[in-house]
Amino acid sequence: MNQSVKEYVEQKVKELINAHSCSPEAKAAGQEWLDALGTEKEDEQTGKLIAELEQDIIPVDSLIAFAGSGAGVQVFGEELAPKVEAHAKELKASGAQYCDCPACAACLAILEKKEELLGN
Repeated sequence: MNQSVKEYVEQKVKELINAHSCSPEAKAAGQEWLDALGTEKEDEQTGKLIAELEQDIIPVDSLIAFAGSGAGVQVFGEELAPKVEAHAKELKASGAQYCDCPACAACLAILEKKEELLGN
């Protein structure tokens, strides 16, 4: 991977692990990747990071369904859940495929560099 891609992804991983909406698993994978930079474990941790992000990024249709469910109300609250659902529907209408929370935005930015990260 070239240095500019590495620096870009490093910044996005830092944004990811600092995002309030980041899962504990993605935070751990991100930190492990950062710790492995420049070591013999970098390639292995890159693969693990990509796999975790592919699991964690939320498709907009899933966000719509979740925000409109009882579980969504439990997570977001009665006042915020309908707003999250409406926002997700606006995202979908605009052509977005994924949630735009800080964690998902960072995931998407990193995954857009997947081929370069994996050296394909």
